[in-house]
Amino acid sequence: MEKIKLLYARNLITRKTGQQDLSFLMLVENVAFDKIIDVAWAGEDGVWHTLPATYHSTIDGSKEYWIARTACALVPDETLPGNVEFALRYRVGGDEYWDNDHGQNYSIQADSGIVVADERPLLHIRFERGLADGQSVLPIVVAARRELQARSVTVHWSVDGWKTTHRTSCRFRRNYWDSEFLSNARNPNQYGCQIWATALKVDDAWRVQYRISCETRQQVLWDDNYGNGYAIQRWPLKVLILNLHCCQEEDQDFKLSQIAKAIEALEVDIVCLQEVAELWNNGHGNWQTNTARIINERLGSPYHLVTDWSHLGFDRYREGVAVLSRYPILQHRAKYVSSSQDPYCIHSRKVVMARIRVPYFGLLNVFSSHLSWWEDGFAEQFRNLRRWATAEHDELSAATMLCGDFNIKAGSKGYQLVVESKEYQDQYLSANSPKVFQQIFELGAAAWEHELDDDHRIDYIFLRKGSKLRVTSGRTVFTDQDYGRVSDHFGYLMSFEPGA
Repeated sequence: MEKIKLLYARNLITRKTGQQDLSFLMLVENVAFDKIIDVAWAGEDGVWHTLPATYHSTIDGSKEYWIARTACALVPDETLPGNVEFALRYRVGGDEYWDNDHGQNYSIQADSGIVVADERPLLHIRFERGLADGQSVLPIVVAARRELQARSVTVHWSVDGWKTTHRTSCRFRRNYWDSEFLSNARNPNQYGCQIWATALKVDDAWRVQYRISCETRQQVLWDDNYGNGYAIQRWPLKVLILNLHCCQEEDQDFKLSQIAKAIEALEVDIVCLQEVAELWNNGHGNWQTNTARIINERLGSPYHLVTDWSHLGFDRYREGVAVLSRYPILQHRAKYVSSSQDPYCIHSRKVVMARIRVPYFGLLNVFSSHLSWWEDGFAEQFRNLRRWATAEHDELSAATMLCGDFNIKAGSKGYQLVVESKEYQDQYLSANSPKVFQQIFELGAAAWEHELDDDHRIDYIFLRKGSKLRVTSGRTVFTDQDYGRVSDHFGYLMSFEPGA
């Protein structure tokens, strides 16, 4: 395929507000992760502008959709762009590629609606990246070339992985584009397109898969996303774990801000923190210096927060753990899982549990844990944590997660103890090394420890077996290349979707 090519452009004017909206959907070959896509365009004044495009979605790993949009408001002494000339540009690895209509540039007239690329007689022109919380209706808008003389356009869809299928007919819309742009185009069929639209009643479905067919007198045409079908789903649950290093970092204040920045940018839902610090103050603490509180207050919209401390850390801090949640925390508890409860003993270890109701997932029991090394009591602490987690996990619980710094290297005696429990499973390993995960946690292969010789993690999300969650990705963050180092630990971000 060409490195970049136009799928459609849209030029609409909303007369009520005096605003002109331009949008461009393009297909891009996924040459490398670091790439720059933009649209060079000029209105009737002849002044050229550069409009950055943003990633929309991946088709099959080799192709991606990118979209660029801008809105031009009518202001005194200035006119709207009107007719627009444009070209698409793709920069990657020092190379530059163009789709400029073979050197002629594309053009689209003011308020004329949509122009579809020549090779696509049928094109799905509105598809979202995800289903929003509470969204129960999915709009579908399709462009069909006029010469097809389409008799009908139908959406074939499923919410259960094609075990059952629904068929919903689209209606021909002479002057209708979509709910985003309610505008009567001056000449909607100028470019020979017919617009068909419908809305799927998806209720509370997690994922919707669909294909689009068009029946003509001669044949049935399909838009099935290059053979992959379209799929849209709710946003995954994202859980981040991070040991904060108890205020021992240089540029500590900047790094706390960097953590908050990453939480927002990565759209994290639940954060489990360890080595949360606040000034000792003769054992009374100082809430204003609590690092979990500081991170939370630096979020644009602060999360729900529970935190507690275990012992004196680095001779000047109350050191503990915390859970931050985008969703309300219904219940929370803190307990020592160590035999020692002496605040002056570093091996006194307290864990915080938060019970959180997450839309489309249900009730989750999340434990933020910081356990001792194997030789300093890990086995006892883990067994106590397991017993506590078992007591909290009831018939209403969708999942139980043991999260945080367990101070056991992957493959070590402590890790073997987790495996031998046959109750909790390593989610980062499941996401990134599924074959090794299967050998260890499902098949019980002999001498599996050597499979993890190069895995130096001591921070984990252990998910209770039988939980109604399925990990879909695991990512290391706060590295030199990813938000920078903020601690002597990396952070680990995992995404989940509902599933047995």
